[in-house]
Amino acid sequence: MHFFVRSILAALALASPLAQAAGATACKPGQPIRDSGYVKIGGIAQWISIDGADCAKPALLLVHGGPGNPISIYENDPYASWTRDYVVVHWDQRASGLTWSRNAPAEDTPLTLAQMRDDGIELSRHLLARLGKRKLVLLGSSWGSILGGHMAAHGPELYCAWMPVAQVVNGADTMRASREIILARARAAGDQATVERIAALGAPRWTNPRNFGILRRAIRKYEALVSDPAPAAWMEWKAARNTPKARADYEAAEDYSYIQFIGMKGDGIASTVDMAAQAASFGMPVYMVHGDQDLLAPKEIAQRYFEGISAPRKQLVVVERAGHDPNIPLIDAQARLLASALGGRCE
Repeated sequence: MHFFVRSILAALALASPLAQAAGATACKPGQPIRDSGYVKIGGIAQWISIDGADCAKPALLLVHGGPGNPISIYENDPYASWTRDYVVVHWDQRASGLTWSRNAPAEDTPLTLAQMRDDGIELSRHLLARLGKRKLVLLGSSWGSILGGHMAAHGPELYCAWMPVAQVVNGADTMRASREIILARARAAGDQATVERIAALGAPRWTNPRNFGILRRAIRKYEALVSDPAPAAWMEWKAARNTPKARADYEAAEDYSYIQFIGMKGDGIASTVDMAAQAASFGMPVYMVHGDQDLLAPKEIAQRYFEGISAPRKQLVVVERAGHDPNIPLIDAQARLLASALGGRCE
């Protein structure tokens, strides 16, 4: 069935096989799977898509960043080629993408890490039944490293491996360290405009929600000088989702999620994040991948967190010419590490 037609039917009736918690026979080893639709998770309809060349391959749940930045919208996203070796699951989280389109929250409705963690764990159980698997591979980047880390710590029986990428450890500490790095690099470059702009923010914790956005723009500027760019093809929207309404929904969800994460007075989700205290003990192997030039989540903070992690096995790979956002070196490092660690199996 054409993607758009299938999407509409799923949206109207939740009738896609994805909405059936049982019936794992829908995914048989040796057969490909390509499906998408809404699943009732956490009391609301949430959008997921599943794509794999062979249902016998390990199933991998991607936890996107942002919050509010699903990569399911892209035709050739960074993980598109992984469908040869994994059954790849994209999830538009609560208040993101097509999940927002069906369930846009009121402006004053809070978004909480605990609620989204529980969504992710419920979705993981659904996927295990749907795909006939015992465990999933879990991978999350940036905001996804926070949310996925909480999912892994609270649902250890669900995952055979946890791969945090561009790990954010502590909201206030990360912003403070990032600001100092940008000031140092701007001063070294004689970039007085950036020095003045970032110095004027003062030290976190900030009470102006615009401050983080100002810092983020400077981070992207300086990361671009020392990291490889991402292919332009990664950012091409799927035709079925490249509509005025879809783009408006995406932007509205992104704005809402940004405010929920930062907070109007620095009191958003970011202010509550402390992974070392909240999610540092794991019942599955942990394989962390981090960009050497990550200026948003400096590698020194991620390394300290990694050293304190308790897990059956753990490994950290620091990638040269990589910053916070995905590029080819960062994605290739993830693929090599998972292939070496799993050997094509998820048990």
